[in-house]
Amino acid sequence: MQVGLILAGGSGSRMGQPKAALVIDGQRLIDRTIENFHGAGIKEVFVVLGAWQGDAPGAHIIINDQWEEGMGSSLRAGLRTLLANPKYLDVVISLVDLPGMTAAAIQAISESPSEIAMGTFSGKSGHPVKFARQHWPAIIESATGDIGARNFLKGRSDISHIELSSIAGGDDVDTPEDLDSFNK
Repeated sequence: MQVGLILAGGSGSRMGQPKAALVIDGQRLIDRTIENFHGAGIKEVFVVLGAWQGDAPGAHIIINDQWEEGMGSSLRAGLRTLLANPKYLDVVISLVDLPGMTAAAIQAISESPSEIAMGTFSGKSGHPVKFARQHWPAIIESATGDIGARNFLKGRSDISHIELSSIAGGDDVDTPEDLDSFNK
């Protein structure tokens, strides 16, 4: 079974507040992201929260008590939770702060037959990413600070890169100015 994992544990230091509850076009980022996963056909969705903790309708909540360590700690918390259930065979991971992400982009990654699939935007690697279960322990081992799975992915030749620029935006919202540009 394929599941979705949304990383939403950070404090949003450059934004001045956690991003999960930010509103763009009348919708919280957390709700928009969960909706995109469901729209992509991924019904079992997990959200890793930390600095901000609130409701996430349509998803299971994982609390990362070590959120201050960075995104790597949220990735580890999420994958450890998923590893506990043997029916979960692969995971599609995305970040909460990608307002231009779409269900179509998540679906394109989720449907890839590759064990490792990564979205790209004009050739630049980004989210979402998909990992088969067999890779989760190595990702957990390598995820530190704000690096996430980057160390695990470095130098690999078995990644399926899927260009998503025509169906989604890969820019994140990091600052109040970014938020203003998305809310225009």
